[in-house]
Amino acid sequence: MFALKYLFKSVYRILKSSMGRHLLLLMAKYGNVPRYSQRKVSFLKYEFLVPDCWSFLFQFQEIYVEQYYKFETKEKTPVIFDCGANIGTSCLYFSSLYPASKIIAFEADPNIASILKSNLDKNNIKNVDILNKAVWIDNNGIEFSIEGADGASIFGNGKKVKVESVRLRDLLLQTPKIDMLKMDIEGAESAVLKDCSDALTNVENIFIEYHSFPGQQQELNEILNVLSKNNFRYYIDSAQGRQSPLVNHFYRDNKIMDLQLNIFGYKN
Repeated sequence: MFALKYLFKSVYRILKSSMGRHLLLLMAKYGNVPRYSQRKVSFLKYEFLVPDCWSFLFQFQEIYVEQYYKFETKEKTPVIFDCGANIGTSCLYFSSLYPASKIIAFEADPNIASILKSNLDKNNIKNVDILNKAVWIDNNGIEFSIEGADGASIFGNGKKVKVESVRLRDLLLQTPKIDMLKMDIEGAESAVLKDCSDALTNVENIFIEYHSFPGQQQELNEILNVLSKNNFRYYIDSAQGRQSPLVNHFYRDNKIMDLQLNIFGYKN
């Protein structure tokens, strides 16, 4: 049994949990839906409108099976900043984890933000304030390419649109305590975190999805330096494991990013 668990640990982990088994049912039901085909998806006790079933399934695995966003706090009404809230799967999880929490959800893509609001309203999630703005280093707006699901990025190759932005640093300094700061902003994280370097004192837990794009300077070292400076202990997990990485510079057929990492930080 130990050998099987070691060799097939990912499959074993999925099969042994109720959420993992639910993921398999969702994959059987929605896994063959063509990409970027809008569908209504029923999961657990909820129903969401999703613009891309595959990205939703990936989110469900990370959020509900792997529980990437799980954190502990003694606060009765924890404050959560969800930067890159997408269609609301993360907001739903946070709200289930801490029903009395106050969640600020940032989503830059106007179309996705509309779906986010509809999904939360439809499922009676009342503790989320939605800002249809990109978190950034100023309030002057920013251009990024819209991908149609969860991959809109300032480094994308598609047609660029300009959206409103909000300087995250200002909001952090105005908030006495942030129990969880989740940041999945598709490449803008390096600039934003460097700008917030002196504003993370009141942040207790942080999740960062780090993206590296060919032709752009890799700044993982600067992100880790910001975390260390602010007394975070961190753990790093690869989201793009690949064989022969000195030869295979991309994950499967993804030619847009050459590295994607999940970084978890908590205060000492």
